[in-house]
Amino acid sequence: MQRRSPSCGAPAATPPGSRPSAGAPPAASRCAAACATPGRDATGQPPERRRATGGEPLRCCLRDARPDEALLLFGYAPPLPPGPYREVGPVFAHAGACAGPDDVTAYPSQWRGREQVLRAYDSRGRIVGGRRHDGGDPEAVIADLFADPAVDLLHSRNVVYGCWMFAVVRS
Repeated sequence: MQRRSPSCGAPAATPPGSRPSAGAPPAASRCAAACATPGRDATGQPPERRRATGGEPLRCCLRDARPDEALLLFGYAPPLPPGPYREVGPVFAHAGACAGPDDVTAYPSQWRGREQVLRAYDSRGRIVGGRRHDGGDPEAVIADLFADPAVDLLHSRNVVYGCWMFAVVRS
């Protein structure tokens, strides 16, 4: 299995039949750069520049922001085929260059213990299941969801705000 930050993010234990899919550079960095260049996000709005208060989940490097880091807040459409389940939501990324995640083969260490929702999608981009988990053993939840052969992709989402965090792709 693989992770992605606006296309990066996967757990440490790689369940059979899954693989990381982060790619270089992480999609979050590409998306942040794209937003900064043309000046519009997935909703057609300009990205908001702000200083971190600390704790904002950064999609470019899959960690929480430190106080006073320069950030972009923008609308992002996670990778899914066109259809009714494709949605746009807010994400944070560094406003400048970012080296990306330290490890794209492990669940983001700072996000362990954080409640998340894993949405399961089929190859057509339709939701075929999902699960809320407490962040304690996300690899087990991911493996369980990928046990269903119809599941092609998982999106991890924030429980409270519903923001997209990263994707896990079946190999």
